[in-house]
Amino acid sequence: MKKLILILIFIQGVIMGAKLDFVEINNTKIPFIFENETNLPIISLQIVFQKSGSIEDKNLPGLARFSARILNQGTKKLGNVGFAKKLEERAIHFGVSTGIETMVFEMSALKSEFKKGAKLLKELFDGPNITEEAYEKVKTNTLGMLLKKESDYDYIASVNLKKILFKNTPLENPSDGTIESIKKIKLEDIKDFINRHIALKRAIIVMGGDIEIDDAKKLIKDILKDIPVGEMEKLGFYNASDKKENVIIKKDTKQSYIYFGAPFYMNIDDEENYIARVASYILGAGGFGSRLMEEIRVKRGLAYSAYSRMIVNKSHSYFSGYLQTKLESQDEAIKVVKEVIKDFVKNGATQKELDSAKKFLLGSEPLRNETLSQRLSRAFNEYYRGKPLGYSKKELEKIEKLNLKDLNRFIKSHPEITNLSFSIVTK
Repeated sequence: MKKLILILIFIQGVIMGAKLDFVEINNTKIPFIFENETNLPIISLQIVFQKSGSIEDKNLPGLARFSARILNQGTKKLGNVGFAKKLEERAIHFGVSTGIETMVFEMSALKSEFKKGAKLLKELFDGPNITEEAYEKVKTNTLGMLLKKESDYDYIASVNLKKILFKNTPLENPSDGTIESIKKIKLEDIKDFINRHIALKRAIIVMGGDIEIDDAKKLIKDILKDIPVGEMEKLGFYNASDKKENVIIKKDTKQSYIYFGAPFYMNIDDEENYIARVASYILGAGGFGSRLMEEIRVKRGLAYSAYSRMIVNKSHSYFSGYLQTKLESQDEAIKVVKEVIKDFVKNGATQKELDSAKKFLLGSEPLRNETLSQRLSRAFNEYYRGKPLGYSKKELEKIEKLNLKDLNRFIKSHPEITNLSFSIVTK
């Protein structure tokens, strides 16, 4: 059964696989991930700018996301309403977003409308609506959103965990910023951020749909020909703290929100990432049946939910999880979390757990690879991780062949995940 699944995935990849090419603009070679897909008359485009997310906020937390929200306000010529109206008239989906490491311009449209969308996107790059009016609107909306988050206890616990794990690094601050930092951001800060980060040397193009590659390249060149070449600095890497600190915030709540984390020493291009994926699923990412959920909720009834995962990014890696408990169950639940993770590192997984993880990870793979958007996203992640396109299929083959001895050797080689810090919101 597993071999049949892998064969089907391989056939699907051959028929509809993304490929890596390059587009040259102003003597700058830009990576171009492309897949031709003619089943539907739709074209999608992502322009990803590296090292342009919240990791670049520096001393103004929220700056990258504030800048993205300004870019969503349309062009100076059309304004927010006029730009949005033109998109809506042609059923063009468009948005600018940021993560920790990247800023992404995303657009999709019917094939018949895509050139009009590309024209609007070029107009946005050439003359974004960086005006006092747009600035005040975004600032007001952001401050309102942050005020609401003051009563979101999951958000508070999550933010405080990052402060513990990544103290004195660019990752310690929330991507949305704080009320204090948003009030400090000026229009000139946004102009400077956009001018520095919207640059050809930072760009990766991800495109696919009902369009030939030469036509796609021509559109990309037209869209980006007038943006600056810029510079691409090296992305820093930050390990999480192993100091086992606790932060407890008291609120008028009927349950405890418990977030925990620890270092996880692994890089994004590590050859054993596939083993981390299996270990993560067994310990806490697999929902019901995972070790944490089984021990904390099913056997002891201590929590409504319990989850953990091993997170590996280009700029940082760490182990993280959360649970929600009744107030009176809080201390015992924390104790069990520590015991479960310590036992997992010491004794490893069981054959039954490995078989279950393989069954899920291999069996659900076609569902994660059936749409154009999913395949393009996967191809981008492979490239971004420094792997050849199609590498995910090799990882599946490795997961299928993984034995219990190698899995447990890997688990036991990462005792750092027992150095747990806790961020708790309770009564």
